[in-house]
Amino acid sequence: MNFAGKSLALAALGALALGTAPLTADSHVEPDAIAIVDGEAERTARVAQELWDLAELGYLETRSSGLMQAELEAEGFTIEAGIAEIPTAFVAEWGEGGPVIAILAEMDALPGINQSTAATRDPVAGKGAGHACGHNLFGAGSLTAAIAVKEWLEATGTPGRIRFYGTPAEEGGSGKVYMTRAGMFDDVDVAIHWHADDENSAAARTSLANRSAKFRFTGVSAHAAGAPERGRSALDGVEAMNMMANMMHEHIPQDARMHYVITSGGNAPNVVPDFAEVFYYVRHPDPEGVEQIWARLEDAARGAALGTGTQVEWEIIHGNNPLLVNETLARAMQAKLEIVGGVDYSPAERAWAEELQASLGDAALPLESAAEIQPYNRSLGYGSTDVGDVSWATPTVGVRTATWVPGTSAHSWQAVAASGHSIGHKGAQVAAKAMALMAIELFTNPELRAQARAEFDAARGPDYVYRSLLGDRDPPLDYRR
Repeated sequence: MNFAGKSLALAALGALALGTAPLTADSHVEPDAIAIVDGEAERTARVAQELWDLAELGYLETRSSGLMQAELEAEGFTIEAGIAEIPTAFVAEWGEGGPVIAILAEMDALPGINQSTAATRDPVAGKGAGHACGHNLFGAGSLTAAIAVKEWLEATGTPGRIRFYGTPAEEGGSGKVYMTRAGMFDDVDVAIHWHADDENSAAARTSLANRSAKFRFTGVSAHAAGAPERGRSALDGVEAMNMMANMMHEHIPQDARMHYVITSGGNAPNVVPDFAEVFYYVRHPDPEGVEQIWARLEDAARGAALGTGTQVEWEIIHGNNPLLVNETLARAMQAKLEIVGGVDYSPAERAWAEELQASLGDAALPLESAAEIQPYNRSLGYGSTDVGDVSWATPTVGVRTATWVPGTSAHSWQAVAASGHSIGHKGAQVAAKAMALMAIELFTNPELRAQARAEFDAARGPDYVYRSLLGDRDPPLDYRR
């Protein structure tokens, strides 16, 4: 990219983003990160759309991972693929010396939900997954941010390394946990991430710790009418466990969450099923709270097996620590987001959004809120993310942008539709700009890095030792097959 013709107005905006003095006619004109990201808008939209079309599930994102690697390699990044014993995980790095600033990227879709880009319900025949959490936008926006920072580092000669982490299987696979456990973030000064949302916010929002497992019951098959006394129903075991778990709901902390799906329950009513499986999640703000509830859930599984004459075993699939917020970094990110601004709809986008909002009912919010920046605050979020484990390895900061029509819930068909729409692409551009400005600030402001590290060290405590909630198991590369 040729920066010689950049206007002083753009350069002044870059200086404002860095908190430096205003430029004059005699000032040295440095490239502006916002202008660089604007110049990459076509790439953001193209990569986001390709990832949306692929909609690959956790640990199966071969083409999605390859796409992002190819884009970064073409820009001069060095690639290390297959890290942490995960074929689709990779690290791409550019630069030398100086601090290491990481940008995280996700890429996996959700199973069992899909939608075209229509504003009304329109499942795509034969497509078993969709980007209902906007990870196609996450990957594309982070890619653009990393490339923009690389361009800025190269143009200014600033020492430092920008490092892009391609992180698979966030949805129930805990890809980042295995990467954290393998020490992949040990030399990172600060990690930056973002997420699709229906609003623009840099709030210091924590998350719930969580753990999941597949509980597998085995019994004895028999003719359900001709010889029922010979059968021992594995499905009875699952249903007995679920009944006890549902009674537990009344007696767990208010901020805890527990939910399940039956993934296998038999094939014919006249055959006593000899195998059944139920997939459970347990969440709590504190990892110890997860473990206490988990012990009770395991007891329920044992009791269900005992009472139904079946056998049970379980496999822990994933586990995430809660996000360790860093308010030093969160407030700095808030300032960047306010510089960038929100998402402005074109007339055609507004018409599309209004049509989609008809399906949201009372949850719909004013479309104008997509252009607004939410006030800074600190709060508890009820979702879970494997970014939580990264946040205990290095100071971490995130941002959310309005990629979805205001009022849209994650994990919905409306989120799938917007994630493949120009509205989603615009939100990814907002995130890329905020992250690029944040990374540049971190490269050039050692005091900010020091303050963030001091807060991080104080929050972890002097005797902190990292421990994952999934134990020493290998990555479950087949959990989505």
